[in-house]
Amino acid sequence: MRNTLKVLRAERGWTQNDLGERLGVSRQAVNALETEKHDPSLDLAYRIAALFGLPVEAIFTNPHRPAA
Repeated sequence: MRNTLKVLRAERGWTQNDLGERLGVSRQAVNALETEKHDPSLDLAYRIAALFGLPVEAIFTNPHRPAA
């Protein structure tokens, strides 16, 4: 799943550790999300969206999903 997490984090001047602390996950988990090695759980995706004040779809996209 593609995401804009790294850009959103950088815009706020947060480190991966800062974001992890805000979300209750490790820096390593943030890195895995940013490098698209792992997809977030639905719960984590919603927490990330709430933290940035954006809809989930504005942060996470499925590159394999056909356009509507």
